[in-house]
Amino acid sequence: MTNNFPRVMICGTGSGSGKTIVTCALLRILKRRGYNPAVFKCGPDYIDPIFHKTVLDVPSRNLDIFMAGKDGIRRTLDRGSEGKDFGVIEGVMGFYDGISMSGTDGSSYDISKETETPAILVVNAKGMSMSIIPVVQGFFDYVGRINNPIKGIILNNISPMVAKDISSRIEEEVHIPVVGYIPFIKEAGIDSRHLGLVLPDEIPDILEKIDAVADKLEETLDFEKLLDIAEKAESFRTLQNSFALPLCAEPAEGGPLKVAVAKDEAFCFYYEDNFDLMRDMGIELEFFSPLHDERLPEADGYIFGGGYPELHAKELSENTLMLEDIKNAADNNVPIIAECGGFMYLQEELEDKDGNTYKMVGAIPGKSFMTGKLTRFGYVTIAAAKENTYLKPFECINGHEFHYYDTTDNGDTCVITKGTQNRSWEGIQIKGNLFAGFPHLYYPSCNSFIERFAASMLVGRSQI
Repeated sequence: MTNNFPRVMICGTGSGSGKTIVTCALLRILKRRGYNPAVFKCGPDYIDPIFHKTVLDVPSRNLDIFMAGKDGIRRTLDRGSEGKDFGVIEGVMGFYDGISMSGTDGSSYDISKETETPAILVVNAKGMSMSIIPVVQGFFDYVGRINNPIKGIILNNISPMVAKDISSRIEEEVHIPVVGYIPFIKEAGIDSRHLGLVLPDEIPDILEKIDAVADKLEETLDFEKLLDIAEKAESFRTLQNSFALPLCAEPAEGGPLKVAVAKDEAFCFYYEDNFDLMRDMGIELEFFSPLHDERLPEADGYIFGGGYPELHAKELSENTLMLEDIKNAADNNVPIIAECGGFMYLQEELEDKDGNTYKMVGAIPGKSFMTGKLTRFGYVTIAAAKENTYLKPFECINGHEFHYYDTTDNGDTCVITKGTQNRSWEGIQIKGNLFAGFPHLYYPSCNSFIERFAASMLVGRSQI
């Protein structure tokens, strides 16, 4: 079967070109015009999808070739398109920037080609006028006009006094349409910090800022041209939409397995495919807040994802009943997965960016501290080095690391290999059914990992 799904990719000449704010503004415009859009993000980014969800109040899914493979990104695109009438995919870095420094594999260009999605290139025009034209020309001609999926341009941060003239010159000389432009909007700025963009909830009047950009874009947007480009997206071959794993039968006693997932300002970095995978297995998900909830909810297992626990260390430390409940769960061998910020939270102590030390859960040894530099960054593959509950010898699960923090005890249960380099290190702490470490894991890359997590929950239920 094939899926006819109008869609565009919003890509950029590089990071900082304005992809995220343009994507969010376009989503607002689509909603104003009565569309029911779906949104996706190329690559492993966790924060941009949170911005997307802020705008649409629906999940944003990652399209990542390293994590999911080429069939996997088509499955994710297919699943995300259900019940939607327009797709917006936000690119990653520059259009041709891939997993390695010397190729386009995994780039926005690669994903655009694999999903047969036309691309709209966002060009940050700040400080330029005529120089914009050779920039566009270079991106358009790099892989040849016939094979290039770039079908339109949006000029960002451009003076309205020159925008129309420059747009006309681009269309005359490069023969590619400028579908819209946005002037510099001072009040719509979004700051940055040590891990990419700040979270939407931390930006005062975030929706007002996005609406301000949407208002300006809508004034200049050739919506009919954009729609024409989107409708020329090729139909793509659909795959089995469900992950179709074997653990779909409801347990004989006690109802479906339930996993409680930490999700609040401190823990918010998750891949939607991971949730889809567990739901397809018949697992119910419940979300709770280690920051705001007084007690740990009852569940068969727990997941603590990444985020910014260091920014909320004092509040997390003061929620002592929550800390005690989590430690008791770990001590009683309840299945737990903790990734990056969740890993830091489950250790004994956490040092905030000002050097203040706070007591954390203490389920596993170690203290987390700020290094002042990017400690590890990039795709990783995690393989078992020692016997453990979830990964067996010769099995691997894909993941991603991006953190400025380190800990005094990263564990030695697994060998973690950087996906694009011949470099490995030890990591992952194991304590019974607790699996904790810095990598953000992509569960569908190793179905048996999450199957064993579910099996451990079933064993725990039978022992009650």
